[in-house]
Amino acid sequence: MNIILTLTNEFKLQKWQVENVVSLIDDGNTIPFIARYRKEAHGTLDDQTLREISERLEYLRNLDKRREEVRSLIEAQEKLTDEISEALDKAVTVTEIDDIYRPFRPKRKTRASVAREKGLEPLAAAIYSQLPDSPSAVELAADYIDEEKGVETAEDAVQGAMDIIAEDISDNADIRRRLRNLFTVLGVVNVKAADAETESVYEQYYDFSQPVKLIAGHRVLAIDRGEREGFLKVSVTLDNVKSSNVINSATLSDSGSLCTETVREAGADAYDRLIYPSIEREIRSMLTENAALAAIKVFSSNLRELLLQPPVKGKVALGLDPGYRTGCKVAVVDATGRVLDTGVAYITHSAAQQEQAKTLIKNLIRRWGVQIIAIGNGTASKETEIFTANLLKEIDSNAAYMVVSEAGASVYSASKLAAEEFPQFDVSLRSAVSIARRLQDPLAELVKIDPKAIGVGQYQHDMPKKELDSALNGVVEDAVNNVGVDINTASPSLLTRVSGINSTVAKNIVAYREENGAFTSRAQIKKVPKLGAKAYEQCAGFMRIAESKNILDNTGVHPESYDAAKTLLELCGYSVKDAKGGLDLTDKVKELGEEKIAEKIGVGVPTMTDIIKELKQPGRDPRDELPPPMLRTDVMDMNDLKAGMELQGTVRNVIDFGAFVDIGVHQDGLVHISQITDKYIKHPSEILKVGQIVTVWVLGVDTKKGRISLTMKKPKDA
Repeated sequence: MNIILTLTNEFKLQKWQVENVVSLIDDGNTIPFIARYRKEAHGTLDDQTLREISERLEYLRNLDKRREEVRSLIEAQEKLTDEISEALDKAVTVTEIDDIYRPFRPKRKTRASVAREKGLEPLAAAIYSQLPDSPSAVELAADYIDEEKGVETAEDAVQGAMDIIAEDISDNADIRRRLRNLFTVLGVVNVKAADAETESVYEQYYDFSQPVKLIAGHRVLAIDRGEREGFLKVSVTLDNVKSSNVINSATLSDSGSLCTETVREAGADAYDRLIYPSIEREIRSMLTENAALAAIKVFSSNLRELLLQPPVKGKVALGLDPGYRTGCKVAVVDATGRVLDTGVAYITHSAAQQEQAKTLIKNLIRRWGVQIIAIGNGTASKETEIFTANLLKEIDSNAAYMVVSEAGASVYSASKLAAEEFPQFDVSLRSAVSIARRLQDPLAELVKIDPKAIGVGQYQHDMPKKELDSALNGVVEDAVNNVGVDINTASPSLLTRVSGINSTVAKNIVAYREENGAFTSRAQIKKVPKLGAKAYEQCAGFMRIAESKNILDNTGVHPESYDAAKTLLELCGYSVKDAKGGLDLTDKVKELGEEKIAEKIGVGVPTMTDIIKELKQPGRDPRDELPPPMLRTDVMDMNDLKAGMELQGTVRNVIDFGAFVDIGVHQDGLVHISQITDKYIKHPSEILKVGQIVTVWVLGVDTKKGRISLTMKKPKDA
């Protein structure tokens, strides 16, 4: 296989783009580095596309490896023909290669292998040839009766021959391919209840069927889980006439042979006993794999938006980790995330304890000048939110609150990482600190948590671990490098996600700054133990050093382009020092000619454009350009909601069939995909993103089940 050509066609790119991307990957460059600092080499492809190319490249290389393995295995049996070799060359999936290898694969004992041991293979060949003047199968079988071999009658011999024919038909790669395609296009997924009397969350699937080509991924994942839990029975079926036609057209002769009916029976047996169970498993596996890939894609998209939520900078935050029996854990952190104070407030206990809780939190707000309050959305969150809203009315403060997802907070607080960071606090207080920091800087805090535990997907615990981990870790890496990292304040967890930095080097960076003080230049990074030239090349552009005398050290300009940046500034009549407060060189460069200037400074136009953007606002955080998070000072109850009511809310999760929106009543409301827009969309993510602030109208409220239905389509009378 010509992998470069295949990638070029699949991604609709130029050959030189793919060649350069493959070369850069093979040279050990990270995706964030390639995306940001090698734009001329690949034509400004984004990090997501580059990651997809990298994943596909790995698949195609593994495919080629498997192709050659199979070729060698068949050749070792001295059965490799030009036809088989050509079929292997044309195969574009592992399944196709395995189909070709199936007849040559060593088999455990089967009915066909037993028949072959009895010497019935020549009889099978004679029957299958269906010669026009051939005697019947039973007559042919008379010569194969051998009591010593266990063939006592002609019928025994015919049955053995049919077993051989059935296995050969089952091993036919073309028949399998055609049937697999038919199942994909015309197959039907049928679901029944394992016990119709048993109540479960899967009742909508107790009598359900849908074509394979139409069934939605979230339904596949739900059905799979229901089957695993013993509530559902699932099958994939195909019209028997169509399956018979495929086998008969490939195996039956129109010569009028007396053996043709025997071959027909063998074909039917091959399908029922060997082919159908195998292909049904393949189709189920394909549906699950495709559903998982789609779910991982949605999860990745949601995670990316969550990580890139704008931080609430420069504000003292109070984190509340709600709880009933053990109370609400409280933590105050300063604008840099440093813990200032902690405590426990019993806000759901007696009236006296509630008053004590109010006094405690009021004192903390006044003492430390708390400006924002983050409330975890777990157990007792509603009571904590009501308590906080009432408390804010009683004090002279501009503080506001936001309910924050605490998904993964307990995982982090009980981790070795949290114990190292806060050895003096118990697990629950660490959660309160994490909740406060999530509001201040979601990215810096969420990188400490296993991405699977962040909770912005669907069926994430059912996903293939390797693929999910790879996709989510890629998202985290891209997000961190897109924003950049302050090397003098970043935690080891954050530094580990920087291009080219592993956990050992991340710890060495922290140890170096603790021993030598803050980094004062990017060049100083080279002194960190075990951070070699390649790692420096990969990471330097993503490290920010606000304390450096060289303003370029606090930008996304890579050190390799410092000379180009200086020359650019000089051509526009400035020096590097002039850029400290930011310079907009856009108009000047256009006046002088972009391509001409880029050539003079020795870089391509894309790199020059990036340099101009960085010089305009040194130290910029791309998240600051997004709308700020929605803070509240009051709370509503579910009973306050009425149909047609207009509200503003924050999108918390986007899934296949809609999106969940926080409208300030503790229970998120669902905007079904049909209620997002009047135009047709394949997926809610085409319109909505996690963290997006949207206007919604209440469609209905089911207080008994705790469900809120919302619409984004403005009612006519609204």
